[in-house]
Amino acid sequence: VSTQSTWGAQSGAVRGGFLGQPCRMSNISKKKKFVADGVFYAELNEFLRRELAEDGYAGVEVRVTPQRTELIIRATRTKEVLGDKGRRIRELTSVVQKRFNFPENGVELYAEKVQQRGLSAVAQAESLRYKLLGGLAVRRACYGVLRFIMESGAIGCEVVVSGKLRAQRAKSMKFRDGYMIKSGYATQVYVDQAIRHVFLRQGVLGIKVGIMLKHDPQGKTGPQMLMPDVVTIQPPKDEA
Repeated sequence: VSTQSTWGAQSGAVRGGFLGQPCRMSNISKKKKFVADGVFYAELNEFLRRELAEDGYAGVEVRVTPQRTELIIRATRTKEVLGDKGRRIRELTSVVQKRFNFPENGVELYAEKVQQRGLSAVAQAESLRYKLLGGLAVRRACYGVLRFIMESGAIGCEVVVSGKLRAQRAKSMKFRDGYMIKSGYATQVYVDQAIRHVFLRQGVLGIKVGIMLKHDPQGKTGPQMLMPDVVTIQPPKDEA
């Protein structure tokens, strides 16, 4: 029995809490359940990334409801994701349903438009990838992406391209602008990162895009959490 088919059989039984389906294995450990949930998300994300790369795919969110599991696909071009009269989204729903053993009408796919694609690291990494595949010079392509990100309202950004850029010897080029934090828990909250690979004739180029988001009290265009080094001085209380 192949590993893939074995995992496919296990995933239908283990996914319980994450996908809203009742657990068919009563003695499943929490450790195995979380591992299966992570594997499911990784495989789903990889499939959608390859399928919707040209449509500005920027991630997927899984929401569980008592009736069904909802998968919200975030992309810059939602019209292409939906397809003509919703044909493409129905095809994707059918593929996901069969691959992960969902019951009939047990999963629903939705497309959500990315409001500011300049603040999405995944969208910008894909944009840079297609620029390089089109034959644009590395320096010019990177500076174009850098400028677009900063004009979209980012605090800072960094683009790293590594591989055989011109000569046979591989090297790495870094392009930075603005303010970027590199350590601490705040990097997980404030910095949006994406990595992509470009398969060119001379070899493979690696692309890494990091975008430092701005603090947003509403949490729409950036994190609600304040930076750890921000000091707020409260006004003195009036003495009674």
